[in-house]
Amino acid sequence: MYIEGLIAAPFTALNNDCSINLDAIEKLADFYTANNLAGVFICGTTGESMSLTLAERLEIAERWCKTANKKLKVIVHVGENSIEACKKMSAHAQKSHAYAIGAIAPSFFRPACVDDLVECCSQIASSAPELPFYYYHMPSMTGVNFAMIDFLRKAADKIPNLAGIKYTYEDLMDYYLCRSFENGRFDILFGRDEILLCGLALGAKGAVGSTYNFASGLYHQLINEFKRGNIEKARSLQQKSMEMIKVLASAGCSFLAISKALMKEVSIDCGPVRLPLTKVTDRQYESVIKKLEQIGFFESCTSQASPLKQKTKIDCPISEIKV
Repeated sequence: MYIEGLIAAPFTALNNDCSINLDAIEKLADFYTANNLAGVFICGTTGESMSLTLAERLEIAERWCKTANKKLKVIVHVGENSIEACKKMSAHAQKSHAYAIGAIAPSFFRPACVDDLVECCSQIASSAPELPFYYYHMPSMTGVNFAMIDFLRKAADKIPNLAGIKYTYEDLMDYYLCRSFENGRFDILFGRDEILLCGLALGAKGAVGSTYNFASGLYHQLINEFKRGNIEKARSLQQKSMEMIKVLASAGCSFLAISKALMKEVSIDCGPVRLPLTKVTDRQYESVIKKLEQIGFFESCTSQASPLKQKTKIDCPISEIKV
């Protein structure tokens, strides 16, 4: 089983008082559907999962499943430092008819070895046995950095509903070894927007990312050019993505905060971020918009439903790529 196409990692919309804004979920779901996204990976890093309460995460998951289940594949991130909380969220996701669940590694008390990580994942996955389970590999956030090919070798027959890995790391050799493990048995979702082209070259079918929230048109163009064999054009589009990400990373605030604020440019206000992240200042925001204009980002980011100075929708599902 593969998920094919671009998967957004949605921001968790908040009101001005930082309470969750469930009503924004419908707007987000409609926007993603109009822009040809395959699914959503909710309450992950981009969704500020670790800054949400357990009750809030359950509410958000239930609303997403009710709103988008027939339009988008909803993968509910259930990772937490408490395995018991993970199990509760897993069971709730299954009851809510999510498409799949995913879990990042515990990061306070960390698994000491691959076997311990597999055991954690096994307990979480067993709480939603009817749903595909994805391990969320993001060592930059967790500090848990075992080779994922070793994880697959040990987890393959221990976790019956293991579907694959959300691979958010730059180790392309390990990524490809996972992609090719047992003749492509598992779905290895590519998780680095700034090097998506590398993932495509290594056979990625699906990709999860934060900048797909507001720049999916740019990546659809990249995929389209790669499909046609126009590698130089695909490279130039990937460079545009890199330049955009570099601008966001140098905003003077957290990458997540400025990315979330940028959703206002597609007419969806996702509100502020929660502490310990801090709000974007007007000066920071205006500076980022100016720099994005200077690199021609808005002109290159074509999308049907976005007011980012664009009119044409260019779509090409990853599943259509021939290599």
